[in-house]
Amino acid sequence: MKIKAFCKALAVAAVAGLSALPALAQDKTIKLGTMAWEDLVPITGIAKKVLEDKGYTVEVTEFSEIGIAYAALTKGDVQAMVSQTDYIAQDYWNKNKSRLEKISTVSFGCYQTFAVPSYVQIESIEELNANSDLLGGKIIGIEPGSGLMRDAADAMKEYGIELELVEGSTAGMTAALKSAVDRQQPIAVTLWNPSWMFQKFDMKFLQDPKAVFAPPCAYHMIAHKDFSAEHPEARELLAAIYVPLEANMEINTAVVDGKTMDQAVQDWLEAHAELVERWENIKSY
Repeated sequence: MKIKAFCKALAVAAVAGLSALPALAQDKTIKLGTMAWEDLVPITGIAKKVLEDKGYTVEVTEFSEIGIAYAALTKGDVQAMVSQTDYIAQDYWNKNKSRLEKISTVSFGCYQTFAVPSYVQIESIEELNANSDLLGGKIIGIEPGSGLMRDAADAMKEYGIELELVEGSTAGMTAALKSAVDRQQPIAVTLWNPSWMFQKFDMKFLQDPKAVFAPPCAYHMIAHKDFSAEHPEARELLAAIYVPLEANMEINTAVVDGKTMDQAVQDWLEAHAELVERWENIKSY
């Protein structure tokens, strides 16, 4: 009877072990979220490739609204994503941070303000009114409701700027900027860094002596609470990644020139194989 009982126990244990295998396999699936923004998509693409190199299956969900992205991360529909927690998304981070965790800083230098082509002889926001005629009385903006346009509106009031801040779209602003640069005509726009436009066009930010616009900000990899405990190896891989602004702009410029984002990311990773190897050279769990 004891032998039969022992064999039965072994059989039960074996069945239990087999039933646990799918759960173990699921541990190698990571769900990343990203905003459909040119400064975030390349970082997310790099993170995806690094995880896949270590045998993970990575699913990426792209969001158009940052509030929806944070809601998905908080609920666990996605497990990790890149965000600017110290400025652009600060309100969303503060509201949800008790259910989230910050893994690491993955890039630094995000900045946005007014900009002009380098050939325009204006250096400061304080000089805009005096050059209104030169600029056609307008500053070309992007989508209404964006953080950049909110700050631009604050700057218009703070500096007493008399030019019109034109609301529109990123595509519309880009087209207007390209047209002006092609003809070497003066133009003022709302712009941000990192942006491929700094590689395509010779641009300069206008000085902001009143510090209305936020200083350069960091990007952080953030995750659903307990992600680090549940996925320690994936956490260490994501924490090792750091993407300079120049890399971000280089990847986006390649996309503008006709490559897919996946190909542009892959080309950048191959060109920086030694760096990627250092990222991936972590302890095994």
